[in-house]
Amino acid sequence: MDETLDLRGLKCPLPALMTRRALARLPRGAVLTVTADDPLAAVDIPHMCHQEGHAVESVTRHEAYAEFRLRA
Repeated sequence: MDETLDLRGLKCPLPALMTRRALARLPRGAVLTVTADDPLAAVDIPHMCHQEGHAVESVTRHEAYAEFRLRA
């Protein structure tokens, strides 16, 4: 049960908060792919995952946004 969450256009702290909420709903082991264009999301989302015990499988930076692959 993998999910995608598009958070482009949202500013800190909303991307990290909404990512946390989405990961909490997912079963253990599920993958959440998040796209965000707030520059602080590249720091906030991995930091939140580390604190909450979720895995950051990859962070891909595109020209206008970053894509995070997270495992609950």
